Amino acid sequence: MQDVTPTLAEDGTPQPEGEEIVSETLYIQNLNEKVKIDVLKASLRGLFKSYGEVLDVVAHSNLRMRGQAFVSFASPEIAQKAMKEVRGFPLYSKPMQITFARTRSDAVVKRLDAANLEQHTSKRAEQKRRTRYSNPLKQKFKAKRMAAEIDGAAAAPAARRPNVQMPDEYLPPNKILFLQNLPESVTKDQLMALFSQYPNLHEVRLIPTKKDIAFVEYMDEGSAGVAKDALHNYKLDGENKIKITFARK
Repeated sequence: MQDVTPTLAEDGTPQPEGEEIVSETLYIQNLNEKVKIDVLKASLRGLFKSYGEVLDVVAHSNLRMRGQAFVSFASPEIAQKAMKEVRGFPLYSKPMQITFARTRSDAVVKRLDAANLEQHTSKRAEQKRRTRYSNPLKQKFKAKRMAAEIDGAAAAPAARRPNVQMPDEYLPPNKILFLQNLPESVTKDQLMALFSQYPNLHEVRLIPTKKDIAFVEYMDEGSAGVAKDALHNYKLDGENKIKITFARK
């Protein structure tokens, strides 16, 4: 039987099931768990702020919420555009999995429906209390612990299949380029000047807390490919070669 991790709300409780609807908040999974929470939150805010105002970024280090985060915007339209363009971006070497959150975040309710904020937080607290002992993840851990006690020892972990991922160099064409090995002193203006030599440049996005990577977006895949082929291994600082690949879709 396949092991499915339930979708969680910001506080770690399971989100209500149902059809996916467009909302102001994005639910992000498959984040690098080795990155410190404050660095991860700053990186997500820096990545998403180019799409519109980011109301809040929520991430926790506890076991249930590792590798997950919530990013809230001022409108569902902004969130939808951000999800479409950022889904699959390899933030800290792991492609992000993004869906819409099924419940509104506190920050969104506070901004758009402040009169009902108290009701919203009370309802969420009740949901958390109600699921405290029925949370699927807690039940799973409890079952494993009980099984280990019955056997007298924890069972040896099953062998995991290696996560085979296509090398960056062989990724399919994308209008968005992923830049690595940038000098830490690089600025957005420098990259704009460099990549604007090639037609149809749309945007350059830097990650404030990870200064050696950036994303460069063109209007179409063909234009991105021309720039990639021309500037891959270019020595921006005269010493280190920058690595340019297509961003993961």
